[in-house]
Amino acid sequence: MDYAVLTGIVLVAGVVLALVAQWRDWRPPLLVAILVGVAVRVLIMYTSAIDTWQPVDFVESFKPAGEAVLRGQDPVLASEGGWHFLPTIPYVYGILLWLGIPWEYAGRLVTVVADIVLIPLVAKLAGGPRASLRALQYALNPIALLIASVHGQVEPVALVFGVAAFVVARGPGAPDRPGITTDVVGRLRRGVAAYGARESVRRVLGRGGMLHRALLPGPDDRGDLRRGALAGVLMGLALCAKSWPIWLIPGMLLLLPNLRARVAALFTTGVVPLFFLVTLPIFAGTRLDQIPQVIHTIQDIRPIVGEYGWTPWFTGGDWALRADLASFGTNLIYVSVVAVVLYWRRADPVDLTTAILLVFMVMTPRLGAQYLLWFMPFLIARPTRFAWPAILAASAWAAYGYLYMTQFDTNTWWMLHSYWSRASIVLLPILALAMPWGRRTAAAAPGPASAAGPRGPARVRSTA
Repeated sequence: MDYAVLTGIVLVAGVVLALVAQWRDWRPPLLVAILVGVAVRVLIMYTSAIDTWQPVDFVESFKPAGEAVLRGQDPVLASEGGWHFLPTIPYVYGILLWLGIPWEYAGRLVTVVADIVLIPLVAKLAGGPRASLRALQYALNPIALLIASVHGQVEPVALVFGVAAFVVARGPGAPDRPGITTDVVGRLRRGVAAYGARESVRRVLGRGGMLHRALLPGPDDRGDLRRGALAGVLMGLALCAKSWPIWLIPGMLLLLPNLRARVAALFTTGVVPLFFLVTLPIFAGTRLDQIPQVIHTIQDIRPIVGEYGWTPWFTGGDWALRADLASFGTNLIYVSVVAVVLYWRRADPVDLTTAILLVFMVMTPRLGAQYLLWFMPFLIARPTRFAWPAILAASAWAAYGYLYMTQFDTNTWWMLHSYWSRASIVLLPILALAMPWGRRTAAAAPGPASAAGPRGPARVRSTA
């Protein structure tokens, strides 16, 4: 990488400025935060575009997908599996290439624009008097700058739609919201004790029961359904960029005011990816008999481990195809996420989402540096006690890989990689500490209901 020193100076200066802003409690106008974010992203995008070093997947996977769209071919099949997501982003790649923009700029322009839009969205997600401070801190986040402007990875695109879905789902009113407020299990237990099992089940599931009442339209039903549907569309677009935003769905649903809105959100979340799948013959030139092959390619994830976390200690710090480690780690993720959802079920849905994403980072058997961006908007919007140690540690690890290791030949890179990948295990306890341990419950505060309406969430405060 030719401009590693300049990029490193920008990253370090940004971190220092973000920490000073935290210390001095600066609250700049949102426009200032956006302009700072634009300036640093465009600068690093320019130096990365003219650099002699380009990320391998950026050139050999993302570019062929965009060129395939330009030729009227299916981007998943024509890239020979290099692109194994829905074709939504390759459509944009194809348009930019058709306009004559060189790939080194076109491929990064998609992610840089998305990451700039994330700056005001982080402010909206944070809410409250420090919203613009959080926007500035995201604008200067090293991981975001590396992923969007250097690597051109599509994480910012998934995040911009995912965070927007949270903002829409939460709607107007106080930024703090409760999680699950109904104790269904407790009601069943009390009902069984008082009425017997059959009668208590009828009171919950039968006509006129709790579920039936929850599905009845409320006074603001049309607005609630519209809000749920729009949030679902945005989450569906996030899933069209990558599959991992599925971990954001529980938090989005809990932010919606009632069950009917959640059903609408789930429906539209599924419809959007389905739309891009069934329209492949129209927009991507895919034959109908090729669609099953496209689906298989999207679903096929090779069990490559050894890049990060605990698996490099089983592979000597090198990449390896280890189905046993990948399967064990995947099951570990599922169990951990279920435990997190139960433990933080009454927390603010943003805190729940932060916990889900962080536990994924701790347990996952396979990870690229770009994954570390997943939790950044949520952790910056609602920082925990160990948020900045986690941000700094993750940024230092990723920057070493992007800026230092790219200075060497292939053999030296692999030697450094063996140490770098195994060193990532130090991140795991720091990321675990950054989870919102002190914010397990968000309790409703006294006072009038929020602007979400009578059936919407009440104004709440954190018990931490």
